[in-house]
Amino acid sequence: MNMELARRQMVEQQVRAWDVDDPAVLDVMKRIAREAFLPVQFRDVAYADGEILLGHGQYLMPPVVEGRLLQALDLQSGESVLEIGTGSGYLTACLAELAGRITSIDIFSDFTDSAASALETAGIENVTLQTMDAVQELPDSQFDAIVVTGSIPHPEPRFLDCLKPDGRMFVIVGRAPIMVAQLVRKGDNAAWSAENLFETSVRQLVNWPEENKFIF
Repeated sequence: MNMELARRQMVEQQVRAWDVDDPAVLDVMKRIAREAFLPVQFRDVAYADGEILLGHGQYLMPPVVEGRLLQALDLQSGESVLEIGTGSGYLTACLAELAGRITSIDIFSDFTDSAASALETAGIENVTLQTMDAVQELPDSQFDAIVVTGSIPHPEPRFLDCLKPDGRMFVIVGRAPIMVAQLVRKGDNAAWSAENLFETSVRQLVNWPEENKFIF
């Protein structure tokens, strides 16, 4: 398979066709080899229009969701980003190319280990990886932007507290099969606002308690 051709087709036929027109986002997705972040047995489907199994019942997001996510955050070169759910490390790499410093956490140590190796091979150095259960703890810092790669029933106040004033967070909220991607913004006075972006459905964040009833 010609991976470079498949990558260009993914961007032009899938991502751009789903209302992603930010040149920086399209360029990053054209340049980063998605297959390099996947288990060997799944590299032939790296540019398929759908989820890809990673292990532990977790999946890589479809390219169209990744593209819309990156475009919605409108990341700038000096900004700090927290990614909750490293997964394969592919989205981590895209974030790292668009922003300043990325802190990415995942509950599975083999995910952070394999992501670290793939990022090093790709020459990406502005990422800090930590093995951490986001349901129990978070990095002791605030960020310009947050990405939550697993769904949660409602926006989580602890995640929002990790945002700097004027920061924003991409998160998918709801319960299958009805979920919506949101861009949540934090104002100077600690007030929040949420913009619904599109409907989708992804796996729930690992260890999220069913009894959690936080309401936005």
